[in-house]
Amino acid sequence: MSSLEIPLILFAVSALGLLRLYRYWRDRTPFVPLSVNFHMTRKCNYSCGFCFHTDNKSQPAPLEDAKRVILQLKAAGMKKLNFSGGEPFLYRGLGELVRFSKEEAKLDSVTIVSNGSLITEQWFDKYGQWLDILAISCDSFNPETNRTIGRQKTDKDRDHVIRLKRISSWCDKFSVMFKVNTVVNTHNVEEDMSTEMSFLKPVRWKLFQCLLIDNENNKGATPDAVRDARPFVVTKDAFDNFVTRHRKAAPSLNIVPEDNTTMKDSYLIMDEKLRFLNCTSGSKVPGKPILQVGLAVALAEAGFDQKSFTKRDGDYSDMWSRSNNTNDNKNNTKAKPTKQEPICDVEDLF
Repeated sequence: MSSLEIPLILFAVSALGLLRLYRYWRDRTPFVPLSVNFHMTRKCNYSCGFCFHTDNKSQPAPLEDAKRVILQLKAAGMKKLNFSGGEPFLYRGLGELVRFSKEEAKLDSVTIVSNGSLITEQWFDKYGQWLDILAISCDSFNPETNRTIGRQKTDKDRDHVIRLKRISSWCDKFSVMFKVNTVVNTHNVEEDMSTEMSFLKPVRWKLFQCLLIDNENNKGATPDAVRDARPFVVTKDAFDNFVTRHRKAAPSLNIVPEDNTTMKDSYLIMDEKLRFLNCTSGSKVPGKPILQVGLAVALAEAGFDQKSFTKRDGDYSDMWSRSNNTNDNKNNTKAKPTKQEPICDVEDLF
C-alpha cells in the first residue's frame, strides 16, 4: 500500500462517519410524538355551528400512504393514535387503519372520535377487537338543542341521544372503552347533563370551551372563514361554572376540562393529506407532507407544545389501552340490546 493510499482510506472512513452522523441528526425527531390526532377526512354529515373543519372538499391521502406514516410515527415513539375528522366513519378505510394500527403497528392505544350517526354493530363485530376507546360527541340531551347546534338529524331513527345509549351498549359488548366529548357553548352552558352522564358512565368526559379558529369558524373576523362560531362562544367564567357544577353533581365522573388556553398548541394534529397543522398563530396552518420532507422536519414545524400536552393530561397511558382497563365498560355490566330489539325512547332512558 502506497503512502498516498493510506490518507485516502482514512479520509473515506471519516467522510462515511460524518455522513452517518448527518443522517442521524437529520432523522432525529425534535420530540417524541406520544399521541397523534389524525383528522383523516374533513367531510361530515352534520353541520355543527361551531365546527372549525370547514373545507369538506379536500381528498384524503391514499390508504397505503397513511399506513407508511403510521409506521414512521410508531418508530418515533407514538403510542396512541386517535382517528378524527370531519366524521371518520365517512372514510371507507377507517376499519382497516384501526386494525393496522393495533395489529401491525402494535400501538398501545387506538381511538376514534365520532358523532356516532354512522356506527353500526356490524362494524364493532368486525373491527371492535382492535379499538381501545370510542369517543362520541354529545353536547346536549335535549333533541331541540342538538338540532339548534347542528349535531342531530330530524329523522327519529337517527336521534343523537338514542344513538348515544345504543353505542354505549355496543362498547360494553365489545369491551371498547366509552368516552364522551362535549363542546360547552351558549346553547348548552346552562344545561344539567349530570344525571344522564352518570347513567352512561364514560371512562372520560372531555369538556371543551367553544374555540374560534382563524380562517375556519371565525367569519367576520378573518376573511377566509366559512363558518361564524362567534355566537356559540362562552366566557372562561361560564365554562368554569359548567365544569364546577357538574363535578359537584356527579363526583364519580372523570371530567377532563379544556378551556381555550389549555387547548392551545397541546394537540399534535395530522390532517387528511398527512401534514401536521401548526396552530400557534391562531389558525391551522398545514406544513409540508410528511412523506415529502420526512418526519423530523414535519415535527419540527408542527408548533406542538409538549408542556401544554402534559398539563392538559394528554398522557393518560395508565388507562388508554383496553389491555389494562378494569372499569365497568369491560365488565359488561349494562344491558345489551339484540340486533332485533329497538332501543327504548329517550324518556325511558333518562
